[in-house]
Parts: sequence; C-alpha cells; structure tokens
Amino acid sequence: MRKFTLPAIALGMALVCAAPSLAAQVRLVETGSSLLYPLMNLWVEAYQKNHGDVQITTQSTGSGTGISQAISGVAQIGASDAYMSDAQVKSADMLNIPLAISAQQVNYNVPGLNDVHLDLSGPVLAAIYSGQIRSWDDAQIKRINGKYASRLPHHNIVTIHRADGSGDTFLFTQYLSFSSPSWKNGPAYGTTISWPSVEDAIGATGNAGMVQNCQSTQYSIAYVGIAYINQTNAAHLGYAALQNREGKFVLPTETAINSAAREQENSIPSDGRMSLIFGPGAASYPIVNFEYAIVKPHQPDADTKNALVDFLKWVVSPEGGNNDKYLDAVHFLPLTDTVRHKSLEQIGKIS
Repeated sequence: MRKFTLPAIALGMALVCAAPSLAAQVRLVETGSSLLYPLMNLWVEAYQKNHGDVQITTQSTGSGTGISQAISGVAQIGASDAYMSDAQVKSADMLNIPLAISAQQVNYNVPGLNDVHLDLSGPVLAAIYSGQIRSWDDAQIKRINGKYASRLPHHNIVTIHRADGSGDTFLFTQYLSFSSPSWKNGPAYGTTISWPSVEDAIGATGNAGMVQNCQSTQYSIAYVGIAYINQTNAAHLGYAALQNREGKFVLPTETAINSAAREQENSIPSDGRMSLIFGPGAASYPIVNFEYAIVKPHQPDADTKNALVDFLKWVVSPEGGNNDKYLDAVHFLPLTDTVRHKSLEQIGKIS
C-alpha cells in the first residue's frame, strides 16, 4: 500500500482547498397567484429532485403582487391568473407565458342547500355583488332555480370578495363584465376594483381566506379558484352551475373546462394574452383561464436565464409539469398542443 508522508497529505489538502468550488446554486424566486400556488409547489418539488443546481422559492402573494414583483425584478417568475393589460404591457416589457388551464368556482354556504348545485348567471351575480339583490329568495334567483325555489331562504346574502390584488378577482369580474352591461359600465374588471358598497360584505386574502370566510359565514357567497375544490368540499360548501354564453348552466367539470379551452385555442395571439372567460360553446364552462408566468425577456446573467428557461420548458412539457400526475391534484388541465407551441415561442424569447 502506498504511504503518504505528512507533507504530501498537507500539500494534497492545500490543493483541494485551492481548487474551484462547485458552481453555486442558481436561485429563482416565484411569487403571485394563490390559485397556482399549490401546483407551483408540486412542480418545484419535482423539478428540484433532478436539478440540485437550482433553488426555487415560492410565495402565495396574489396575482397583482406577482405581476408587480416580476416587473420590478424582485421575482424571476410572477405567477398570475390574469394576463397583463395593454397599459401594463405598454409600460413594462414583459412576457406572458401560459403554463396550464384552470377555472373558478362560485361557492356558497346556504344551510340546507350546500348539497345541491344552484344555477347562477353573470347578471344575477352582478346584482348580488352590487347590492341590488339582497336575499337568497329574491325573485331573480328563484326564476332560474325553479327546482329549489321553495327552499331558498329569506335571508340576506353576505358577499365575500378578495381584498388583495387577485387574478381570481380579474376572472370573476370579467365574467360579470362580459355577461352584464351594468357591471361592465360600472365596476368593470381587474385584479383590483372598487367594489360596490354592500352591507356586511367581507374582504378576504387569498383563496384560503375566501374558503375560510365562506365556511364560517352562513348565507355567504364567494368566488374560489378550482385548485381549492378539495378544501371547499371539505368545508361542505355548495358550488354553482354558471350560465355560459349559450344560456346553458354548466358545472366546472373537466369536460366543460376543456370544452371552453378547445373552443378558443386557435384564437390565442402570439403574445399569449387572451381571455377564455364567457367563451363560445354550449358545453363550455364560463370561468376558465390560463395560468401565466410573467417574466422579463432579458435576465441579468446567463445562469439565471438558462435555469429559468429550462424550468419553464419543463413546466409546459407533457412529460414534465403538464403531466396529469401533477395537474390532477389541483384539478387543472394541460395546455393544448397549439397553446403549448405559443408558450414555447414565448420562452424562446428569454435572453
């Protein structure tokens, strides 16, 4: 056996210490959508198992914060249920990259009715959230719920809305705007809006806050991202069949969500910014959306750029993040091939 003298050992240790250390981890920050947050955590956990050189941190801060922190450079990925507006894009050069397909429920806590699916329309919801409809047994609600009309209680409706900047608010208020001229000409839509003053209305933070407040408040109504359907079911909340553009009342099933996306997949523009809300198709659910990564096209260094591009490509791949084993856990659907191609084109612009 070869013997090393003490000086040789010391010299070897010195050479080891002097050798270049392994490359430091690339750090990416993702922040934003509370709807995408559960899925993003699944993605990050799976991705990092095979990419130990990349550390990704996630935060559920709301889509509005996700967009603003991506623009400011605090985060490399701003997660959003909403695409950026024309005004935002004009003031900040950002990429809007569809990652997956999601939807939104309208939940309620009405004793004796949480085990059924009430029918609700955009105009009725607009009237509820503007305070024009105050009671669950209002004639307009009864008219579209003949089967359950006699069971609707004479009790004030408690509206719950997001208090933080939220893509879910964007989606919900788009549905109201696209289906109700009075709402379109009034509060309109956005990640934040000036909510009408309604007695006893509740502002909640995040989807988790919406679920908690709806569960603890009888006779309440709330809009909640479908990623939280396990929580709303556990809380024994009801969820509505919503009226679509063709006048049909449709539940947020996988088939109905997929129908809405398929009906519009060939209309997506090159920049990826498109609303799927209140789209065509008799079988289409009316509150369906792309989940977006909001990303700067120019990254500060090659390592960050390479890590970001690789992660996003993995996310939209059917063999990666768009695989059912991740999406099914949060009731999302994968991008269609047409939309995935547009997303890869957007990712290819990152430098």
